[in-house]
Amino acid sequence: MSSKPSCVPLATLDVPVRKAPRAWPPANALMGAGLLLVLVLLALLGVFWTPYDPLRIDLLARFQAPCAAHWLGTDEFGRDVFSRLLIGARTSLWISLLSVSFAVLAGTLIGMLAGYLRGWTDRVLMMFNDALLAFPGILMALGIMAVIGASQYGIVLALGIAYTPSVVRVVRGSVMSLRELEFIEASRVIGNSELYTMLRHIAPNCLAPLCVLATSMFGWALLSESALSFLGLGVPPPAATWGNMLASSRPYIASASWLGIFPGVFICLALLAINLFGDALRDRLDPRMRK
Repeated sequence: MSSKPSCVPLATLDVPVRKAPRAWPPANALMGAGLLLVLVLLALLGVFWTPYDPLRIDLLARFQAPCAAHWLGTDEFGRDVFSRLLIGARTSLWISLLSVSFAVLAGTLIGMLAGYLRGWTDRVLMMFNDALLAFPGILMALGIMAVIGASQYGIVLALGIAYTPSVVRVVRGSVMSLRELEFIEASRVIGNSELYTMLRHIAPNCLAPLCVLATSMFGWALLSESALSFLGLGVPPPAATWGNMLASSRPYIASASWLGIFPGVFICLALLAINLFGDALRDRLDPRMRK
């Protein structure tokens, strides 16, 4: 009688199993990019068209609840809330973008000089950078705004200075790990200047961690701008930002709740979109996350 061949379980075989690569872009990246695109389109829409003049006072239309004439209601001066949200989207997103751009440019320059030149340059620059890092970003921005006064470009400067030390640390760490690699040594050997080597070979290799940090900082800047405006140190009224709209709604939160709900919802949606997109970008650009 012939015996049947025994079946060997697949788990005991030494066959490497290749995982299918994850699809890009993932769902969270699409959701974040979609939300962010909608907010940007609303901000651009506010440049060319608003249902009402966002600064026009109409005392006869004060505290109107959301209706067909005023989709999101009116505020204590009869101004249309939806029109002010459109203008506020442009102002808040523009301030966040300028603040992050300032921090990235200044932090990249300082971090590259400190990480590449080393020596006394590194010690002096990092001494000042560590002194700035000792202060929380929002407290430093509060101090700067208290000195220079409340204005749109003042808050850009304050937030840019507050977030520059974080960029310096990230760029310096990347440069220090790159400067000893073979292609950097080859650039030095063939006679390229230090400036050319930094711009041509080192700066492009710092873009991945810098892009991830910039997306996170955009959310921090948006939230910090709203917090400073809420405290009365942001863009002064009657200019509309999401933060000062939220601040002006405090006395009427019980009687006209829509004044605080809609700016808060827009801020939450913007932060959600930025965080979703930033997480997906980190998963894509960070090799440790890909593993």
